[in-house]
Amino acid sequence: MWRRIIYHPEVNYALRQTLVLCLPVAIGLLLGGLQQGLLFSLVPACCNIAGLDTPHKRFFKRLIIGGSLFAISSLLIQWLSFQQIPLPVILFAMALLLGVTGEMSPLHARLLPASLIAAIFTLSLVGNMPVWQPPLLYILGTIWYGVFNWFWFWLWKEQPLRESLSLLYRELADYCDAKYSLLTRLTDPEKALPPLLARQQKAIDLITTSYQQMHMLAANRDNSHKRLMRAFQVALDLQEHIAVSLHQPEEVQKLVEKSHAEAVIRWNAQVIAARLRQLADDILYHRLPTRFSMDKQLRALEKIARQHHDNPVGHFCWYHFSRIARVLRTQRPLYRRDLMEDRQRRLPVLRALLSYLSFKSPALRTAGRFAVMLMFGSSLALFFNIPKPYWILMTIMFVSQNGYNATRVRIQHRALGTLAGLIIAAATLRFQVAEPWVLLAMLIITLVSYLFIRKAYGWATIGFTVTAVYSLQLLSLDGARAFLLPRLLDTVMGCLIAFGGMVWLWPQWQSGLMRQNAHDALEAYQEALQMLLGSEQSADKLAYQRMRVNQAHNTLFNSLNQSMQEPAFNDRYLADMKLWVTHSQFIVEHLNAMTILAREHTMLTPELAQRYLQSCEIALQRCQQRLEYDGPGSDTNILEARDEPQTGPTTILERHLQRILGHLSVMHTISSLAWRQRPQHGRWIIRKLRKS
Repeated sequence: MWRRIIYHPEVNYALRQTLVLCLPVAIGLLLGGLQQGLLFSLVPACCNIAGLDTPHKRFFKRLIIGGSLFAISSLLIQWLSFQQIPLPVILFAMALLLGVTGEMSPLHARLLPASLIAAIFTLSLVGNMPVWQPPLLYILGTIWYGVFNWFWFWLWKEQPLRESLSLLYRELADYCDAKYSLLTRLTDPEKALPPLLARQQKAIDLITTSYQQMHMLAANRDNSHKRLMRAFQVALDLQEHIAVSLHQPEEVQKLVEKSHAEAVIRWNAQVIAARLRQLADDILYHRLPTRFSMDKQLRALEKIARQHHDNPVGHFCWYHFSRIARVLRTQRPLYRRDLMEDRQRRLPVLRALLSYLSFKSPALRTAGRFAVMLMFGSSLALFFNIPKPYWILMTIMFVSQNGYNATRVRIQHRALGTLAGLIIAAATLRFQVAEPWVLLAMLIITLVSYLFIRKAYGWATIGFTVTAVYSLQLLSLDGARAFLLPRLLDTVMGCLIAFGGMVWLWPQWQSGLMRQNAHDALEAYQEALQMLLGSEQSADKLAYQRMRVNQAHNTLFNSLNQSMQEPAFNDRYLADMKLWVTHSQFIVEHLNAMTILAREHTMLTPELAQRYLQSCEIALQRCQQRLEYDGPGSDTNILEARDEPQTGPTTILERHLQRILGHLSVMHTISSLAWRQRPQHGRWIIRKLRKS
């Protein structure tokens, strides 16, 4: 029982965050410096936003960079304020100056909002302490935060990676269960495929997360991570075989009508799903797996495959289920692979600065959006004569997310949670409670809030608002009664400014990115076909390219889902794109199957492979041209003009290639309709939003 409590992801995270916040308060209370302890506990908020709690092989180097930026930001805003420079100008310049971090890498990009929040925190401290004290507070607070998290990760070694792998195995179990429960309902792809696509996307996202964590930790050079490295490679094999689909609903229906194959196939899938869920718990709770066998289920499936040898469904299921069972029984991957190097974008400072100075830089747009929002918020505070507008500016920073939909949801949760928290704080401040009991209540509220923050941000905001009110009351920075209503108005203003900034200030609409994402997906498919039908024999490179194909498709699928949440989107355009993405998913699954065949079977003859490759490249290029040009397309099908690659019986690999060609033909037809009515980088959406 204690393992389930202490190793549970939410409990482990909540305990870590609560202790790193509350231990300085407890020490300050014991030493008679409660106010210093409360101020010290504000620093971890900046460290969390900066991602300084992310396990990394350069953990302490990132701490030094983060703490230095916090201290410099705090010192800079104080010095510039003493030079009588207006606050809007200071924040505008700081946001643009710190924005270069976003050009270095995605992880460095988190330093921009964290440093700005450190500067905004300092606004509340100006006049209450000497100039040198806030920067020193940030330096010491970052050191405390780093030492505590280093000790925590040493105490529960491998736990972040175990959590990701556990989630991956559980998602694979749900995907396998859902896929084969829809066995007879795949005749209508528009209804059956979207839930499966969503689960497939989650599995690929978790694989990507685990892959990045292993490279950040340099797990391939650490003997203590060997067991988890093997579990990750097993998960890659499982995803390969679970994701493969036959796509012959007529044959499935024939087999189901002639035998009890549906019950047997579901029986096998349920046994596999149950085993995957058990392995997920074993990984998370540091347990050795028990023995596993599903010979009885496989014999029943093999019997059906022999009895109906003319139907490919039984053999297909037995082939993939038997290999899944082998992996689950041995707990070893089907083949040894060396994980390819991490290819995340990382730029040195000088190259990042040159790239940042371009108007096409996403980091510059993000920094510009923060700069304008903070400048507008501080100007609004000056207009209404608000001396320290830190609550407005902090709200802007906390609710601003990467996309429109994420920002909208965060604004709703933040506003409603703050309102509820202020009401609770106003009601409880009427009671005269001793200080130790107040601190104990704050400790409990903080722990409970962190238990919910990753799944229910709104509920967590209620608790954090209550603790913030009591912290400011104990610090005597604001009067309790006079504090509540202004903070609610500040929250509303900050949320409105953040929403306006996300909509009007260089918005990155996902509907405007779909064409580029679709183009990238087609390029990934072309590279995979060139490797599969060419001379490439390395299993490592083929497996890595297969993951790139899945990730490219997932990026496109994610853009489509987010576009459907954007305001005033084009219904017809997204309906066509939904069908386009569905056929793209079919191609991904055929490429998954071909990657497996490339390792276990002899491929086509060189001449035949070259002719199929040329046909696929022509089809892909036609789709890519349709994405680039809006003019009328040619009605002539180049594929029909070519001779058929061969006559006579076709192999299973050729059937996959012929279906890929069929899907590409349909995608070209859809593109001819969809791209004529697409929004141009969000301009159409903005025009509709203005009218509404």
